[in-house]
Amino acid sequence: MKDIQVQTYAVSGMTCSSCVNSIERALNEIDGVTASVNFASETVHIVGPADLSPDVVMKKIKSAGYSATLLKDSADPALHRKGAARALLFAIVLAVPSIAISMVMSWHQPINDWLIELFTNYSIALPPHADHLFASWLVLAITAPLIFIVAFPIHRAAIRNILHPTMDTLISLGSLSAYIWSIYATYTNQGDVYTEVAAGVLLFVILGRYLETRAKRSAGSALSTLLALGEKEVAVLRNGTEVLIPISHLVIGDEFVVKPGARIATDGVVISGQSTVDNSLITGESKPIEITPGMNVIGSALNNNGRIIVRATRIGSDTELARITAMVVTAQGTKAPIQALADKIASIFVPVVTVLAIGTFAGWYYLGDKSLTYSISTAITVLVIACPCALGLATPVALLVASGRGALRGIVIRHPRVLEASQSIDTVVLDKTGTLTDGAMKVQQASIPVSAQKVLGATFASILTEKNVLSSALALESQSDHPVSQAIATYCISRSAEQLPVTEFTQTPGVGVAGRVRIGDKSPVVIIGSPDSVAHSCVPFDSEIQQAIRDGQTHSHAVSVLAWDGVAIAVFAAGDVIKGDASATITELRNRSIDVWLLTGDNAEAAAKVGALVGINSDCIIASAKPEDKLAKISALQTEGKHVLMVGDGVNDAAALAQADLSIAMGTGTDTAIATADITIMRPQLMSIIESLALSQRTLRTIKVNLGWAFTYNVIGLPIAAMGSMSPMYAAAAMAMSSLFVVTNSLRIK
Repeated sequence: MKDIQVQTYAVSGMTCSSCVNSIERALNEIDGVTASVNFASETVHIVGPADLSPDVVMKKIKSAGYSATLLKDSADPALHRKGAARALLFAIVLAVPSIAISMVMSWHQPINDWLIELFTNYSIALPPHADHLFASWLVLAITAPLIFIVAFPIHRAAIRNILHPTMDTLISLGSLSAYIWSIYATYTNQGDVYTEVAAGVLLFVILGRYLETRAKRSAGSALSTLLALGEKEVAVLRNGTEVLIPISHLVIGDEFVVKPGARIATDGVVISGQSTVDNSLITGESKPIEITPGMNVIGSALNNNGRIIVRATRIGSDTELARITAMVVTAQGTKAPIQALADKIASIFVPVVTVLAIGTFAGWYYLGDKSLTYSISTAITVLVIACPCALGLATPVALLVASGRGALRGIVIRHPRVLEASQSIDTVVLDKTGTLTDGAMKVQQASIPVSAQKVLGATFASILTEKNVLSSALALESQSDHPVSQAIATYCISRSAEQLPVTEFTQTPGVGVAGRVRIGDKSPVVIIGSPDSVAHSCVPFDSEIQQAIRDGQTHSHAVSVLAWDGVAIAVFAAGDVIKGDASATITELRNRSIDVWLLTGDNAEAAAKVGALVGINSDCIIASAKPEDKLAKISALQTEGKHVLMVGDGVNDAAALAQADLSIAMGTGTDTAIATADITIMRPQLMSIIESLALSQRTLRTIKVNLGWAFTYNVIGLPIAAMGSMSPMYAAAAMAMSSLFVVTNSLRIK
């Protein structure tokens, strides 16, 4: 199998969904290339061979009548047309006088007299019928730069796509027809002059595209906010001295300083200092998080109030922010299935409208006995009012808004198909560890009874403090990568334990760790491990130690016992924690008539306990489930006619996530799960599942309204135009407003 690559290009010159079809048609002619154009973000997403040259792609796009620029990364999506404001300014300067002079009849005679006198004084030949049509010649002269210079990109695109007509074809035909007819009518003094129609059409079209540009920029603002979060420079420590370097020079393992009010440069682990951080722009979680040494932090999170030193663990495209951004950009470059109908209609829309305009002219002129002026005006109105732009924008702009807004709330939509899939979900299958629970071992209870210390006698009395006991545990557990050891070490650090020197360190898998720890002037042999293993090397446990062990085991926690010189003096019970909103989430799913299942690889006792605490019926719990068991259960539910949402976080969930009708991965999970899922939740709250479904459903409703408006507008507008009940200038205004409606309606998605 050949290697493939993914490229994204910014495309300029697109004016409607017909342009999308033209570009995709051209690019898909390249061997091995699959292209998807996003009209809303003005980008094209290409999957092709690894040796595909950008020059080949850009040349192909140019041959279709457009220009393109390769985006080196996701930091520069084309969210607006450059020059839209400049074009609007020139259009106003030229069109407003043209329309005003044409419409205010009382100005015509004074203008005629003044121009005739001016031309006579300078011995310049007068144009035909100057005595009463000089104002018309003036309007033609003023409008000429608008027609042939400002609107040149429109005419150029129309010519380049002559075999595959686009919106530009309609605008070009309409404006040029009105202008050329006006030259003929003025020259021959026969028929009405429609120069103001040509100027007005172009003014409203350019105004509409400018407003559309502004609205699309707003639609992409959420993504732009994400893209702007990354730091450009970072203060790293070099031999204890702060050195400011570009973020691109940072490497894994570098230690860098984060001052209060600054953003964390990249993902890492805190090695010094305490503070609170604000992850709201990345995870959607508004509550500041307390951080202490040993805790992980996310790059671009805001450090609130303390100076901290962080060791970089992930950089560049591997960071959490980069992953979120890449997923959002990919989603915005992918088409939702509902867009297929709109694209198909748009591809034949312009040719149909062109034929309809010709038929309108012929019908009124040859069959309706109308004047040449009236027939041409009506045909021009048909050309102008037609607007496939609204069809082209209906889906991608809504998705652009939804994906951007969702990302800022910690909900990353990776595949647009979720919009339709979310409507029919009636069953949710949940993993346990990392989904219903935090997925990380934490010390739930620590017991350091004074009664247990009496056996050690007066020899250790001076050093038997809670801090020293915890420091001795930290000294050993910090040298082990076992999840329980890491949980105990983190707990000890949070209680101000200190790192003490260790000698004779040993670690026995499945048993525990031991070593001689230097505490003041004493060096006791410290052991920490399972109760059974420690009991073999200790005197009988104190009654309070025994009770603490029983309590921990009752709650299905992993229990570790700490002993000094053969005397057990502390007990640590570590376990996973059920998420605080798990029960509320299950209740809300049930309120929506959605069945909830728990599938876990954990034992039946642990599964039943978690299920009871969060409110999942015992007959909807499957324990000791292997990956193939989870896959089989989802397939069985689908066979029963259920539409299944799978929520998981591990490699063992990947097959089930892929099989489900809709899948959600927890952002704290594995890359495999995240890469497989349709939606990724970056927040720790399980209630984000409800928010994800609600966001998808609102987005689909918005798309349906957009498409409904686009179809209705043309169904109503085209017959009105063909019947001669509307002027071309009003048609241009209506066309511009239809596209603006679609974009502004999409901006209502929250």
